[in-house]
Amino acid sequence: MNPTKNNFLRRFIARIDFAVASFSITERIIFYCLLTIFVIASINAIWNTNNSFLVAVPEAGGTLTEGIVGVPRFVNPVIASSDVDRDIASLVYSGLMSFTPMGETVPDLAESWSISEDKRTYSFKIRGDAVFHDGKAVTAEDVEFTIEKIQDPATKSPRRAAWEGVVITKNSDREISFTLRQPYAPFAENLNVGILPKHLWQNVPTEDFAFNNLNINPVGSGPYKVKSVKRDSLGVPLFYDLAAFKNYTSGRPFVSNIVIRFYANERSLVDAYKSGRIDSFSGVSPVYASEVDTETSQIIRIPLGRVFGIFFNQNQASVFINKEVRLALDAAIDKEKIVNEVLGGFGHVASDPAPAFSAASAAGSATDENSNIQKTAGEAPKDYRDEALEILTNGGWTLNEERGVMEKKTKTGTVELAFSISTGNAPELKRAAEIIQESWRAIGADVSLQIFETNDLNQNVIRPRKYDALFFGEVVGRDYDLYPFWHSSQRNDPGLNIALYTNISADKILETIRGESDRAAREKSLAELISIIDKDHPAAFVYSPDFIYVVPKKLFGEKAEKIITASDRFTGVNKWYIDTNRIWKIFNQ
Repeated sequence: MNPTKNNFLRRFIARIDFAVASFSITERIIFYCLLTIFVIASINAIWNTNNSFLVAVPEAGGTLTEGIVGVPRFVNPVIASSDVDRDIASLVYSGLMSFTPMGETVPDLAESWSISEDKRTYSFKIRGDAVFHDGKAVTAEDVEFTIEKIQDPATKSPRRAAWEGVVITKNSDREISFTLRQPYAPFAENLNVGILPKHLWQNVPTEDFAFNNLNINPVGSGPYKVKSVKRDSLGVPLFYDLAAFKNYTSGRPFVSNIVIRFYANERSLVDAYKSGRIDSFSGVSPVYASEVDTETSQIIRIPLGRVFGIFFNQNQASVFINKEVRLALDAAIDKEKIVNEVLGGFGHVASDPAPAFSAASAAGSATDENSNIQKTAGEAPKDYRDEALEILTNGGWTLNEERGVMEKKTKTGTVELAFSISTGNAPELKRAAEIIQESWRAIGADVSLQIFETNDLNQNVIRPRKYDALFFGEVVGRDYDLYPFWHSSQRNDPGLNIALYTNISADKILETIRGESDRAAREKSLAELISIIDKDHPAAFVYSPDFIYVVPKKLFGEKAEKIITASDRFTGVNKWYIDTNRIWKIFNQ
Protein backbone atom coordinates (compact mmCIF):
# COMPACT_ATOMS: atom_id res chain seq x y z
CA MET A 1 0.00 0.00 0.00
CA ASN A 2 1.13 3.56 -0.68
CA PRO A 3 2.89 4.88 2.52
CA THR A 4 1.05 8.21 2.27
CA LYS A 5 -2.37 6.50 2.07
CA ASN A 6 -1.38 4.11 4.87
CA ASN A 7 -0.45 6.98 7.19
CA PHE A 8 -3.69 8.81 6.36
CA LEU A 9 -5.77 5.71 7.22
CA ARG A 10 -3.92 5.30 10.53
CA ARG A 11 -4.50 8.94 11.49
CA PHE A 12 -8.21 8.65 10.55
CA ILE A 13 -8.74 5.51 12.67
CA ALA A 14 -6.82 7.11 15.55
CA ARG A 15 -9.10 10.15 15.45
CA ILE A 16 -12.19 7.89 15.45
CA ASP A 17 -10.81 5.99 18.46
CA PHE A 18 -10.04 9.25 20.25
CA ALA A 19 -13.52 10.59 19.57
CA VAL A 20 -15.23 7.40 20.74
CA ALA A 21 -13.05 7.34 23.87
CA SER A 22 -14.36 10.78 24.75
CA PHE A 23 -18.00 9.57 24.57
CA SER A 24 -20.00 8.77 27.63
CA ILE A 25 -21.26 5.19 28.04
CA THR A 26 -24.69 6.21 26.70
CA GLU A 27 -23.14 7.98 23.70
CA ARG A 28 -20.98 4.95 22.96
CA ILE A 29 -24.07 2.65 22.98
CA ILE A 30 -25.88 4.98 20.61
CA PHE A 31 -22.83 5.24 18.36
CA TYR A 32 -22.32 1.47 18.08
CA CYS A 33 -26.07 0.92 17.44
CA LEU A 34 -26.01 3.47 14.63
CA LEU A 35 -22.83 1.93 13.25
CA THR A 36 -24.41 -1.53 13.29
CA ILE A 37 -27.53 -0.24 11.51
CA PHE A 38 -25.33 1.50 8.93
CA VAL A 39 -23.31 -1.67 8.25
CA ILE A 40 -26.43 -3.85 7.95
CA ALA A 41 -28.15 -1.34 5.67
CA SER A 42 -25.06 -1.08 3.49
CA ILE A 43 -24.78 -4.86 3.16
CA ASN A 44 -28.51 -5.11 2.39
CA ALA A 45 -28.26 -2.37 -0.25
CA ILE A 46 -25.30 -4.07 -1.88
CA TRP A 47 -27.13 -7.43 -1.76
CA ASN A 48 -30.31 -6.00 -3.32
CA THR A 49 -28.36 -4.13 -5.96
CA ASN A 50 -26.50 -7.32 -6.87
CA ASN A 51 -29.74 -9.34 -6.99
CA SER A 52 -31.33 -6.79 -9.31
CA PHE A 53 -28.69 -7.70 -11.86
CA LEU A 54 -29.14 -11.47 -11.35
CA VAL A 55 -31.51 -13.84 -13.13
CA ALA A 56 -32.34 -17.50 -12.44
CA VAL A 57 -31.29 -19.86 -15.25
CA PRO A 58 -31.78 -23.63 -15.62
CA GLU A 59 -28.94 -25.81 -14.46
CA ALA A 60 -28.35 -29.51 -15.06
CA GLY A 61 -29.29 -31.73 -12.16
CA GLY A 62 -32.17 -33.21 -10.21
CA THR A 63 -34.36 -36.29 -10.61
CA LEU A 64 -38.02 -36.57 -11.54
CA THR A 65 -39.76 -39.78 -10.45
CA GLU A 66 -42.98 -40.45 -12.29
CA GLY A 67 -45.55 -43.18 -11.80
CA ILE A 68 -47.49 -44.93 -14.57
CA VAL A 69 -50.27 -47.52 -14.52
CA GLY A 70 -49.24 -50.65 -16.42
CA VAL A 71 -46.07 -52.50 -17.39
CA PRO A 72 -44.03 -51.93 -20.57
CA ARG A 73 -43.85 -54.68 -23.19
CA PHE A 74 -42.82 -52.96 -26.41
CA VAL A 75 -40.68 -49.87 -25.79
CA ASN A 76 -40.38 -49.65 -29.53
CA PRO A 77 -41.90 -46.86 -31.65
CA VAL A 78 -42.78 -49.34 -34.41
CA ILE A 79 -44.96 -51.67 -32.32
CA ALA A 80 -45.71 -49.68 -29.13
CA SER A 81 -49.35 -50.41 -28.33
CA SER A 82 -49.99 -49.09 -24.82
CA ASP A 83 -49.59 -45.74 -23.09
CA VAL A 84 -46.75 -47.18 -21.01
CA ASP A 85 -44.87 -48.30 -24.13
CA ARG A 86 -45.40 -44.96 -25.85
CA ASP A 87 -44.41 -42.96 -22.75
CA ILE A 88 -40.98 -44.54 -22.44
CA ALA A 89 -40.46 -44.72 -26.20
CA SER A 90 -41.09 -40.97 -26.48
CA LEU A 91 -38.25 -40.34 -24.00
CA VAL A 92 -35.80 -42.86 -25.46
CA TYR A 93 -36.38 -42.37 -29.19
CA SER A 94 -36.50 -39.35 -31.47
CA GLY A 95 -37.77 -38.84 -35.01
CA LEU A 96 -36.95 -36.68 -37.99
CA MET A 97 -39.44 -34.17 -36.60
CA SER A 98 -40.89 -33.41 -33.19
CA PHE A 99 -43.52 -31.14 -31.68
CA THR A 100 -43.22 -28.00 -29.61
CA PRO A 101 -45.38 -27.57 -26.48
CA MET A 102 -47.62 -25.38 -28.68
CA GLY A 103 -48.11 -28.31 -31.06
CA GLU A 104 -46.03 -26.97 -33.93
CA THR A 105 -43.95 -29.40 -36.02
CA VAL A 106 -40.20 -28.70 -35.86
CA PRO A 107 -37.01 -30.57 -36.94
CA ASP A 108 -35.41 -33.01 -34.51
CA LEU A 109 -33.03 -35.48 -36.18
CA ALA A 110 -33.54 -33.50 -39.38
CA GLU A 111 -31.21 -30.65 -40.18
CA SER A 112 -33.52 -29.34 -42.89
CA TRP A 113 -36.59 -30.42 -44.83
CA SER A 114 -38.66 -29.38 -47.83
CA ILE A 115 -41.91 -30.18 -49.65
CA SER A 116 -42.18 -30.47 -53.44
CA GLU A 117 -44.37 -28.09 -55.43
CA ASP A 118 -47.00 -30.78 -55.95
CA LYS A 119 -47.03 -31.31 -52.14
CA ARG A 120 -46.45 -35.03 -52.53
CA THR A 121 -42.73 -35.44 -51.77
CA TYR A 122 -41.15 -34.64 -48.40
CA SER A 123 -37.33 -34.50 -48.39
CA PHE A 124 -35.06 -34.51 -45.34
CA LYS A 125 -31.40 -34.04 -44.54
CA ILE A 126 -30.28 -35.70 -41.30
CA ARG A 127 -28.07 -33.77 -38.90
CA GLY A 128 -24.41 -34.68 -39.02
CA ASP A 129 -24.20 -34.83 -35.21
CA ALA A 130 -27.22 -37.13 -34.78
CA VAL A 131 -26.17 -40.30 -32.92
CA PHE A 132 -27.79 -43.19 -31.08
CA HIS A 133 -27.19 -43.81 -27.39
CA ASP A 134 -24.46 -46.32 -28.26
CA GLY A 135 -22.56 -43.67 -30.21
CA LYS A 136 -23.38 -44.90 -33.72
CA ALA A 137 -24.46 -42.23 -36.25
CA VAL A 138 -28.11 -41.95 -37.29
CA THR A 139 -28.29 -42.37 -41.07
CA ALA A 140 -30.88 -42.50 -43.83
CA GLU A 141 -30.59 -46.30 -43.70
CA ASP A 142 -31.92 -46.26 -40.13
CA VAL A 143 -34.88 -44.14 -41.20
CA GLU A 144 -35.56 -46.35 -44.22
CA PHE A 145 -35.32 -49.51 -42.10
CA THR A 146 -37.75 -48.13 -39.48
CA ILE A 147 -40.43 -47.06 -41.96
CA GLU A 148 -40.17 -50.31 -43.92
CA LYS A 149 -40.74 -52.23 -40.70
CA ILE A 150 -43.84 -50.13 -40.06
CA GLN A 151 -45.10 -50.82 -43.60
CA ASP A 152 -44.47 -54.58 -43.34
CA PRO A 153 -47.85 -56.26 -42.55
CA ALA A 154 -46.02 -59.05 -40.69
CA THR A 155 -44.74 -56.52 -38.14
CA LYS A 156 -48.32 -55.60 -37.20
CA SER A 157 -47.41 -51.98 -36.46
CA PRO A 158 -50.24 -49.73 -35.16
CA ARG A 159 -48.71 -47.00 -37.35
CA ARG A 160 -48.98 -48.93 -40.61
CA ALA A 161 -52.11 -47.16 -41.91
CA ALA A 162 -50.35 -43.77 -41.71
CA TRP A 163 -47.54 -45.02 -43.99
CA GLU A 164 -49.53 -47.08 -46.45
CA GLY A 165 -48.60 -46.27 -50.05
CA VAL A 166 -45.67 -44.01 -49.09
CA VAL A 167 -42.60 -44.57 -51.29
CA ILE A 168 -39.22 -44.22 -49.55
CA THR A 169 -36.15 -43.03 -51.45
CA LYS A 170 -32.71 -43.00 -49.81
CA ASN A 171 -30.75 -40.32 -51.69
CA SER A 172 -27.53 -40.50 -49.65
CA ASP A 173 -26.31 -41.49 -46.18
CA ARG A 174 -27.93 -38.38 -44.75
CA GLU A 175 -30.72 -37.62 -47.22
CA ILE A 176 -34.07 -39.34 -47.60
CA SER A 177 -37.45 -38.53 -49.13
CA PHE A 178 -41.02 -39.81 -48.92
CA THR A 179 -43.48 -39.62 -51.81
CA LEU A 180 -47.24 -39.80 -51.24
CA ARG A 181 -49.92 -40.98 -53.64
CA GLN A 182 -51.67 -37.64 -53.26
CA PRO A 183 -51.17 -34.46 -51.18
CA TYR A 184 -51.86 -34.96 -47.49
CA ALA A 185 -51.14 -31.91 -45.31
CA PRO A 186 -51.13 -33.75 -41.92
CA PHE A 187 -48.39 -36.14 -43.14
CA ALA A 188 -45.75 -34.15 -41.23
CA GLU A 189 -47.27 -35.49 -37.99
CA ASN A 190 -46.14 -39.00 -38.94
CA LEU A 191 -42.51 -37.94 -39.04
CA ASN A 192 -42.15 -37.79 -35.27
CA VAL A 193 -41.98 -41.60 -35.18
CA GLY A 194 -38.87 -42.75 -33.33
CA ILE A 195 -36.04 -44.14 -35.45
CA LEU A 196 -34.65 -47.61 -34.74
CA PRO A 197 -30.90 -48.34 -34.98
CA LYS A 198 -30.64 -50.66 -37.97
CA HIS A 199 -27.28 -52.05 -36.83
CA LEU A 200 -28.97 -53.55 -33.76
CA TRP A 201 -32.23 -54.69 -35.37
CA GLN A 202 -31.30 -55.77 -38.90
CA ASN A 203 -30.64 -59.42 -38.01
CA VAL A 204 -33.86 -59.84 -36.01
CA PRO A 205 -36.39 -61.93 -38.01
CA THR A 206 -39.79 -60.29 -38.42
CA GLU A 207 -41.46 -63.21 -36.62
CA ASP A 208 -39.21 -62.53 -33.60
CA PHE A 209 -39.48 -58.74 -33.77
CA ALA A 210 -41.95 -58.48 -30.88
CA PHE A 211 -39.95 -60.84 -28.67
CA ASN A 212 -36.50 -59.27 -28.92
CA ASN A 213 -34.83 -58.03 -25.74
CA LEU A 214 -34.35 -54.58 -27.32
CA ASN A 215 -38.06 -53.98 -26.77
CA ILE A 216 -37.38 -53.87 -23.03
CA ASN A 217 -33.80 -52.53 -23.16
CA PRO A 218 -34.19 -49.98 -25.96
CA VAL A 219 -31.45 -47.99 -27.66
CA GLY A 220 -32.62 -44.82 -29.39
CA SER A 221 -31.46 -41.28 -30.08
CA GLY A 222 -33.93 -39.43 -27.86
CA PRO A 223 -33.41 -37.08 -24.90
CA TYR A 224 -32.96 -39.92 -22.40
CA LYS A 225 -31.13 -43.23 -22.51
CA VAL A 226 -31.76 -46.31 -20.40
CA LYS A 227 -29.39 -46.32 -17.44
CA SER A 228 -30.87 -49.36 -15.72
CA VAL A 229 -34.03 -51.47 -15.48
CA LYS A 230 -35.08 -52.89 -12.11
CA ARG A 231 -37.10 -56.11 -12.26
CA ASP A 232 -38.84 -58.32 -9.71
CA SER A 233 -38.13 -62.02 -9.17
CA LEU A 234 -40.30 -62.91 -12.19
CA GLY A 235 -38.48 -60.51 -14.48
CA VAL A 236 -41.31 -57.99 -14.60
CA PRO A 237 -39.99 -54.39 -14.78
CA LEU A 238 -40.51 -52.36 -11.61
CA PHE A 239 -38.92 -49.14 -12.82
CA TYR A 240 -36.74 -47.61 -15.50
CA ASP A 241 -33.93 -45.23 -14.58
CA LEU A 242 -33.35 -42.92 -17.54
CA ALA A 243 -30.31 -40.64 -17.78
CA ALA A 244 -30.06 -37.44 -19.81
CA PHE A 245 -28.39 -38.05 -23.19
CA LYS A 246 -25.66 -35.46 -23.63
CA ASN A 247 -25.66 -35.77 -27.43
CA TYR A 248 -29.39 -35.31 -27.97
CA THR A 249 -29.85 -33.23 -31.14
CA SER A 250 -32.20 -30.70 -29.53
CA GLY A 251 -29.90 -30.16 -26.56
CA ARG A 252 -28.98 -32.17 -23.49
CA PRO A 253 -31.91 -32.24 -21.00
CA PHE A 254 -31.50 -30.24 -17.80
CA VAL A 255 -33.17 -32.86 -15.56
CA SER A 256 -30.39 -35.42 -15.03
CA ASN A 257 -32.61 -38.44 -14.43
CA ILE A 258 -36.20 -39.47 -14.98
CA VAL A 259 -37.29 -42.58 -13.10
CA ILE A 260 -40.46 -44.27 -14.37
CA ARG A 261 -42.16 -46.54 -11.82
CA PHE A 262 -45.01 -48.92 -12.67
CA TYR A 263 -48.22 -49.61 -10.74
CA ALA A 264 -51.11 -52.02 -11.12
CA ASN A 265 -53.94 -49.48 -10.93
CA GLU A 266 -54.82 -45.85 -10.30
CA ARG A 267 -55.35 -46.39 -6.57
CA SER A 268 -51.86 -47.78 -5.99
CA LEU A 269 -50.42 -45.04 -8.22
CA VAL A 270 -52.01 -42.26 -6.16
CA ASP A 271 -51.02 -44.00 -2.91
CA ALA A 272 -47.41 -44.04 -4.12
CA TYR A 273 -47.65 -40.29 -4.77
CA LYS A 274 -49.12 -39.61 -1.33
CA SER A 275 -46.36 -41.61 0.34
CA GLY A 276 -43.67 -39.69 -1.54
CA ARG A 277 -42.39 -42.57 -3.68
CA ILE A 278 -43.17 -40.65 -6.88
CA ASP A 279 -43.20 -36.95 -7.72
CA SER A 280 -45.60 -36.95 -10.68
CA PHE A 281 -48.34 -38.97 -12.36
CA SER A 282 -50.94 -38.53 -15.07
CA GLY A 283 -53.98 -39.90 -16.87
CA VAL A 284 -55.97 -40.78 -13.74
CA SER A 285 -59.68 -40.28 -13.22
CA PRO A 286 -60.67 -36.77 -12.04
CA VAL A 287 -61.87 -38.23 -8.73
CA TYR A 288 -58.23 -38.55 -7.65
CA ALA A 289 -57.46 -34.87 -8.26
CA SER A 290 -58.80 -34.02 -4.79
CA GLU A 291 -55.99 -36.08 -3.24
CA VAL A 292 -53.24 -33.94 -4.75
CA ASP A 293 -51.15 -31.93 -2.28
CA THR A 294 -51.38 -28.45 -3.77
CA GLU A 295 -48.65 -27.20 -1.42
CA THR A 296 -45.98 -29.24 -3.17
CA SER A 297 -47.61 -30.13 -6.49
CA GLN A 298 -49.57 -28.51 -9.27
CA ILE A 299 -52.30 -29.98 -11.45
CA ILE A 300 -51.76 -29.22 -15.12
CA ARG A 301 -54.88 -29.42 -17.29
CA ILE A 302 -54.11 -30.08 -20.94
CA PRO A 303 -56.89 -30.21 -23.58
CA LEU A 304 -57.00 -33.61 -25.27
CA GLY A 305 -57.62 -34.02 -28.98
CA ARG A 306 -60.70 -36.12 -28.24
CA VAL A 307 -64.39 -35.47 -28.69
CA PHE A 308 -67.04 -37.70 -27.11
CA GLY A 309 -70.58 -37.78 -28.36
CA ILE A 310 -73.67 -39.77 -29.28
CA PHE A 311 -73.54 -40.96 -32.90
CA PHE A 312 -76.93 -41.74 -34.44
CA ASN A 313 -77.11 -44.76 -36.76
CA GLN A 314 -80.01 -43.90 -39.02
CA ASN A 315 -79.50 -47.13 -40.98
CA GLN A 316 -80.33 -49.29 -37.97
CA ALA A 317 -82.68 -47.02 -35.99
CA SER A 318 -85.03 -45.31 -38.45
CA VAL A 319 -86.39 -43.04 -35.68
CA PHE A 320 -83.23 -40.96 -36.12
CA ILE A 321 -84.15 -40.12 -39.71
CA ASN A 322 -86.38 -37.44 -38.18
CA LYS A 323 -84.11 -34.41 -37.73
CA GLU A 324 -86.26 -33.00 -34.93
CA VAL A 325 -85.51 -36.17 -32.93
CA ARG A 326 -81.77 -35.64 -33.26
CA LEU A 327 -82.11 -31.97 -32.34
CA ALA A 328 -84.35 -32.66 -29.35
CA LEU A 329 -82.12 -35.40 -27.98
CA ASP A 330 -79.13 -33.07 -28.24
CA ALA A 331 -81.01 -30.24 -26.54
CA ALA A 332 -82.08 -32.52 -23.66
CA ILE A 333 -78.52 -33.33 -22.53
CA ASP A 334 -77.18 -31.33 -19.60
CA LYS A 335 -73.60 -31.37 -20.84
CA GLU A 336 -72.25 -29.12 -18.12
CA LYS A 337 -73.56 -31.57 -15.53
CA ILE A 338 -71.62 -34.36 -17.24
CA VAL A 339 -68.42 -32.27 -17.37
CA ASN A 340 -68.75 -31.31 -13.71
CA GLU A 341 -70.07 -34.58 -12.27
CA VAL A 342 -68.31 -37.18 -14.42
CA LEU A 343 -65.12 -35.32 -15.32
CA GLY A 344 -64.88 -33.34 -12.10
CA GLY A 345 -64.69 -30.16 -14.15
CA PHE A 346 -61.64 -31.39 -16.08
CA GLY A 347 -63.09 -30.96 -19.54
CA HIS A 348 -65.11 -28.76 -21.87
CA VAL A 349 -68.63 -28.94 -23.26
CA ALA A 350 -68.44 -30.01 -26.90
CA SER A 351 -70.60 -28.44 -29.56
CA ASP A 352 -69.01 -29.85 -32.73
CA PRO A 353 -66.59 -32.53 -33.98
CA ALA A 354 -63.42 -30.44 -33.53
CA PRO A 355 -61.42 -30.68 -30.26
CA ALA A 356 -61.62 -27.93 -27.65
CA PHE A 357 -58.25 -26.42 -28.66
CA SER A 358 -59.34 -25.81 -32.26
CA ALA A 359 -59.99 -22.18 -33.16
CA ALA A 360 -62.19 -23.41 -35.99
CA SER A 361 -64.48 -25.16 -33.52
CA ALA A 362 -65.78 -21.88 -32.11
CA ALA A 363 -65.95 -20.31 -35.56
CA GLY A 364 -68.00 -23.21 -36.90
CA SER A 365 -70.45 -23.17 -34.01
CA ALA A 366 -70.98 -19.43 -34.37
CA THR A 367 -72.36 -19.96 -37.87
CA ASP A 368 -74.69 -22.80 -36.92
CA GLU A 369 -78.33 -22.01 -37.63
CA ASN A 370 -79.25 -24.21 -34.68
CA SER A 371 -76.89 -22.41 -32.30
CA ASN A 372 -79.83 -21.54 -30.05
CA ILE A 373 -80.28 -25.27 -29.56
CA GLN A 374 -76.66 -26.40 -29.44
CA LYS A 375 -75.31 -25.53 -26.01
CA THR A 376 -71.83 -24.28 -25.12
CA ALA A 377 -70.21 -23.83 -21.71
CA GLY A 378 -71.85 -21.03 -19.74
CA GLU A 379 -74.74 -20.65 -22.19
CA ALA A 380 -76.88 -23.71 -21.43
CA PRO A 381 -80.65 -23.21 -21.26
CA LYS A 382 -82.11 -23.42 -17.76
CA ASP A 383 -84.65 -26.09 -18.64
CA TYR A 384 -83.36 -28.71 -21.05
CA ARG A 385 -86.54 -30.77 -20.87
CA ASP A 386 -88.89 -27.96 -21.93
CA GLU A 387 -86.74 -27.00 -24.90
CA ALA A 388 -86.45 -30.59 -26.12
CA LEU A 389 -90.17 -31.22 -25.71
CA GLU A 390 -90.96 -28.06 -27.68
CA ILE A 391 -88.79 -29.30 -30.57
CA LEU A 392 -90.54 -32.69 -30.56
CA THR A 393 -94.03 -31.17 -30.29
CA ASN A 394 -93.35 -28.84 -33.21
CA GLY A 395 -92.22 -31.89 -35.17
CA GLY A 396 -95.53 -33.69 -34.63
CA TRP A 397 -94.63 -35.88 -31.64
CA THR A 398 -97.10 -36.48 -28.81
CA LEU A 399 -96.89 -38.34 -25.53
CA ASN A 400 -98.59 -41.72 -25.22
CA GLU A 401 -99.91 -41.25 -21.67
CA GLU A 402 -100.37 -44.98 -21.13
CA ARG A 403 -96.81 -45.95 -22.06
CA GLY A 404 -95.12 -42.66 -21.20
CA VAL A 405 -93.35 -42.66 -24.56
CA MET A 406 -93.37 -40.02 -27.29
CA GLU A 407 -94.78 -41.18 -30.61
CA LYS A 408 -95.49 -39.79 -34.06
CA LYS A 409 -98.16 -40.85 -36.55
CA THR A 410 -96.99 -41.30 -40.14
CA LYS A 411 -98.64 -42.50 -43.35
CA THR A 412 -97.39 -46.02 -42.67
CA GLY A 413 -98.21 -46.21 -38.98
CA THR A 414 -97.01 -44.96 -35.59
CA VAL A 415 -93.33 -44.44 -34.75
CA GLU A 416 -92.18 -44.61 -31.14
CA LEU A 417 -89.22 -42.70 -29.73
CA ALA A 418 -87.46 -45.92 -28.70
CA PHE A 419 -83.85 -47.01 -29.19
CA SER A 420 -80.71 -48.19 -27.38
CA ILE A 421 -77.37 -46.57 -26.47
CA SER A 422 -74.21 -48.68 -26.79
CA THR A 423 -70.96 -47.75 -25.05
CA GLY A 424 -67.85 -49.17 -23.40
CA ASN A 425 -67.47 -50.48 -19.86
CA ALA A 426 -65.29 -47.59 -18.66
CA PRO A 427 -66.46 -45.75 -15.51
CA GLU A 428 -66.64 -42.32 -17.17
CA LEU A 429 -68.38 -43.58 -20.31
CA LYS A 430 -70.86 -45.62 -18.33
CA ARG A 431 -71.77 -42.81 -15.90
CA ALA A 432 -72.09 -40.22 -18.67
CA ALA A 433 -74.29 -42.60 -20.67
CA GLU A 434 -76.51 -43.11 -17.60
CA ILE A 435 -76.98 -39.35 -17.23
CA ILE A 436 -77.86 -39.08 -20.92
CA GLN A 437 -80.29 -41.99 -20.60
CA GLU A 438 -82.02 -40.28 -17.66
CA SER A 439 -82.28 -37.01 -19.61
CA TRP A 440 -83.83 -38.72 -22.61
CA ARG A 441 -86.28 -40.76 -20.58
CA ALA A 442 -87.43 -37.46 -19.02
CA ILE A 443 -88.66 -36.28 -22.45
CA GLY A 444 -90.51 -39.49 -23.22
CA ALA A 445 -87.84 -41.59 -24.92
CA ASP A 446 -87.76 -45.34 -24.29
CA VAL A 447 -83.99 -45.75 -23.99
CA SER A 448 -82.08 -48.89 -23.03
CA LEU A 449 -78.37 -48.89 -22.18
CA GLN A 450 -76.02 -51.57 -23.51
CA ILE A 451 -72.55 -51.77 -21.93
CA PHE A 452 -69.76 -53.72 -23.67
CA GLU A 453 -66.19 -54.60 -22.83
CA THR A 454 -63.74 -52.68 -25.02
CA ASN A 455 -62.77 -55.53 -27.34
CA ASP A 456 -66.37 -56.71 -27.71
CA LEU A 457 -67.52 -53.15 -28.44
CA ASN A 458 -64.90 -52.66 -31.15
CA GLN A 459 -65.18 -56.06 -32.83
CA ASN A 460 -68.86 -56.91 -32.54
CA VAL A 461 -70.62 -53.53 -32.33
CA ILE A 462 -68.62 -50.73 -33.95
CA ARG A 463 -66.97 -52.58 -36.82
CA PRO A 464 -70.23 -54.15 -38.13
CA ARG A 465 -72.13 -50.93 -37.20
CA LYS A 466 -74.59 -52.85 -35.01
CA TYR A 467 -75.90 -50.09 -32.75
CA ASP A 468 -78.77 -47.61 -32.65
CA ALA A 469 -76.90 -44.82 -30.89
CA LEU A 470 -73.22 -45.10 -29.97
CA PHE A 471 -71.62 -43.11 -27.14
CA PHE A 472 -67.98 -43.04 -28.09
CA GLY A 473 -64.93 -40.80 -28.51
CA GLU A 474 -62.95 -39.75 -31.57
CA VAL A 475 -59.23 -38.92 -31.44
CA VAL A 476 -58.49 -35.90 -33.64
CA GLY A 477 -54.90 -35.05 -34.63
CA ARG A 478 -53.12 -31.72 -34.42
CA ASP A 479 -54.05 -30.85 -37.99
CA TYR A 480 -57.76 -31.52 -37.37
CA ASP A 481 -58.04 -34.18 -40.08
CA LEU A 482 -61.69 -35.21 -39.75
CA TYR A 483 -61.68 -37.20 -42.99
CA PRO A 484 -61.63 -40.66 -41.31
CA PHE A 485 -64.64 -39.72 -39.15
CA TRP A 486 -66.93 -37.85 -41.53
CA HIS A 487 -66.14 -38.63 -45.18
CA SER A 488 -68.81 -40.84 -46.80
CA SER A 489 -66.14 -43.27 -48.03
CA GLN A 490 -65.36 -44.11 -44.40
CA ARG A 491 -68.86 -45.29 -43.43
CA ASN A 492 -67.92 -48.96 -43.39
CA ASP A 493 -65.15 -50.71 -41.49
CA PRO A 494 -62.22 -50.02 -41.32
CA GLY A 495 -63.44 -46.44 -41.76
CA LEU A 496 -64.31 -44.47 -38.63
CA ASN A 497 -67.45 -42.70 -39.85
CA ILE A 498 -69.53 -44.17 -37.01
CA ALA A 499 -72.43 -41.78 -37.68
CA LEU A 500 -72.56 -43.22 -41.23
CA TYR A 501 -72.71 -39.60 -42.34
CA THR A 502 -73.11 -38.66 -46.01
CA ASN A 503 -72.96 -35.16 -47.44
CA ILE A 504 -71.42 -34.27 -50.82
CA SER A 505 -70.46 -30.74 -49.73
CA ALA A 506 -68.83 -32.08 -46.58
CA ASP A 507 -66.89 -34.66 -48.62
CA LYS A 508 -65.44 -31.97 -50.88
CA ILE A 509 -64.33 -29.84 -47.93
CA LEU A 510 -62.78 -32.85 -46.18
CA GLU A 511 -60.79 -33.60 -49.32
CA THR A 512 -59.71 -29.96 -49.61
CA ILE A 513 -58.52 -29.86 -45.98
CA ARG A 514 -56.35 -32.93 -46.52
CA GLY A 515 -54.43 -31.24 -49.33
CA GLU A 516 -54.24 -27.75 -47.80
CA SER A 517 -50.87 -26.98 -46.18
CA ASP A 518 -51.71 -23.43 -45.09
CA ARG A 519 -53.02 -23.59 -41.51
CA ALA A 520 -55.24 -20.50 -41.79
CA ALA A 521 -56.89 -21.79 -44.98
CA ARG A 522 -57.32 -25.22 -43.39
CA GLU A 523 -59.03 -23.77 -40.31
CA LYS A 524 -61.34 -21.68 -42.51
CA SER A 525 -62.38 -24.82 -44.39
CA LEU A 526 -62.77 -26.67 -41.11
CA ALA A 527 -65.16 -23.97 -39.84
CA GLU A 528 -67.25 -24.41 -43.01
CA LEU A 529 -67.28 -28.17 -42.48
CA ILE A 530 -68.37 -27.81 -38.86
CA SER A 531 -71.25 -25.57 -39.93
CA ILE A 532 -72.46 -28.20 -42.44
CA ILE A 533 -72.24 -31.04 -39.90
CA ASP A 534 -74.04 -28.95 -37.27
CA LYS A 535 -76.91 -28.26 -39.67
CA ASP A 536 -77.31 -31.97 -40.43
CA HIS A 537 -76.93 -32.97 -36.76
CA PRO A 538 -75.78 -36.58 -37.31
CA ALA A 539 -74.50 -36.68 -33.73
CA ALA A 540 -74.88 -35.01 -30.35
CA PHE A 541 -71.43 -33.91 -29.21
CA VAL A 542 -71.10 -34.00 -25.43
CA TYR A 543 -67.62 -33.22 -24.10
CA SER A 544 -63.93 -32.93 -24.79
CA PRO A 545 -61.87 -34.09 -21.76
CA ASP A 546 -58.73 -32.59 -20.27
CA PHE A 547 -55.61 -34.61 -19.62
CA ILE A 548 -54.65 -34.42 -15.93
CA TYR A 549 -50.92 -34.18 -15.23
CA VAL A 550 -49.69 -33.79 -11.65
CA VAL A 551 -46.12 -32.48 -11.36
CA PRO A 552 -44.05 -31.15 -8.45
CA LYS A 553 -43.79 -27.37 -8.11
CA LYS A 554 -40.02 -27.78 -8.19
CA LEU A 555 -40.28 -28.77 -11.87
CA PHE A 556 -40.06 -25.78 -14.19
CA GLY A 557 -40.23 -25.40 -17.95
CA GLU A 558 -42.93 -25.06 -20.59
CA LYS A 559 -45.45 -27.90 -20.62
CA ALA A 560 -47.56 -29.10 -23.55
CA GLU A 561 -50.60 -26.92 -24.25
CA LYS A 562 -52.47 -29.61 -26.21
CA ILE A 563 -51.90 -33.31 -26.61
CA ILE A 564 -53.25 -36.17 -28.68
CA THR A 565 -51.81 -39.12 -26.75
CA ALA A 566 -50.60 -39.33 -23.15
CA SER A 567 -46.94 -39.47 -24.21
CA ASP A 568 -47.29 -35.98 -25.73
CA ARG A 569 -46.99 -34.59 -22.20
CA PHE A 570 -43.22 -35.09 -22.55
CA THR A 571 -43.07 -32.65 -25.46
CA GLY A 572 -40.14 -30.32 -24.80
CA VAL A 573 -38.95 -32.46 -21.87
CA ASN A 574 -35.31 -31.55 -22.56
CA LYS A 575 -36.14 -27.96 -21.56
CA TRP A 576 -37.65 -28.90 -18.19
CA TYR A 577 -35.50 -28.18 -15.16
CA ILE A 578 -35.37 -28.59 -11.40
CA ASP A 579 -32.07 -26.97 -10.39
CA THR A 580 -31.25 -23.33 -11.11
CA ASN A 581 -28.29 -21.00 -10.90
CA ARG A 582 -28.29 -17.20 -10.62
CA ILE A 583 -26.09 -15.20 -12.94
CA TRP A 584 -25.86 -11.57 -14.03
CA LYS A 585 -28.34 -10.67 -16.75
CA ILE A 586 -25.54 -9.51 -19.01
CA PHE A 587 -24.27 -13.10 -19.19
CA ASN A 588 -27.72 -14.53 -20.02
CA GLN A 589 -27.87 -13.26 -23.59
